[in-house]
Amino acid sequence: MKQLLLAGAALIALGITSASAADIQRRQTMPAKAPLYVPPPYNWTGFYFGINGGGGWGRSEFSDPFATGSFNTSGGLAGGTLGYNWQVGQAVFGLEGDIDWSNVRGSAACGGVTSCEVKNDWLGTARGRLGYAFDRFMPYITGGLAIGDVKTSIAGIGSANDTKAGWTLGGGIEAAIAGPWTAKIEYLHVDLGRGGSVLGSDAKFNANIVRAGLNYRF
Repeated sequence: MKQLLLAGAALIALGITSASAADIQRRQTMPAKAPLYVPPPYNWTGFYFGINGGGGWGRSEFSDPFATGSFNTSGGLAGGTLGYNWQVGQAVFGLEGDIDWSNVRGSAACGGVTSCEVKNDWLGTARGRLGYAFDRFMPYITGGLAIGDVKTSIAGIGSANDTKAGWTLGGGIEAAIAGPWTAKIEYLHVDLGRGGSVLGSDAKFNANIVRAGLNYRF
């Protein structure tokens, strides 16, 4: 009886040992799971170019002797953009320039017997940008130089066209959408001062501009 008990115990021990060895071997031969892929943070550094388009509106007024108060101006804009970003941590420093065809204009009666018109045919800006990168999204503020023409005309008297330099200030948000492409929407306030003097009467031009843009980074 004693021998039978010893033999049974030996068989049980052998079975446990074999099962443990097989389990160890099975674990050793199982392939390791690949680590979860985490894409690297988006980096905004580099040159880019693109297109933009939108609309503008504002107020203008003629000076004496044909002043009749201020009047509204409005119209569309479209053009091209070129810039460079430099990202440090989450801060993004940039320089951006653009040149747009413009049709922001307005007119009103003046002098009691005629009409006065103010028109902007083209507008360019050279601005600094300061943004904060939330990976693929970047809100930013921007400001700098604005330059464009101020064209005035007084019906029956004449017209004048001056190229004026002024300032611009605004902000927006830009987002990486696919590959090297980014899209943005921004607001700019532009002030070109006064220009286009006709017989001593010139006009003030400023505009609020909202436009969208599509950029290609390289």
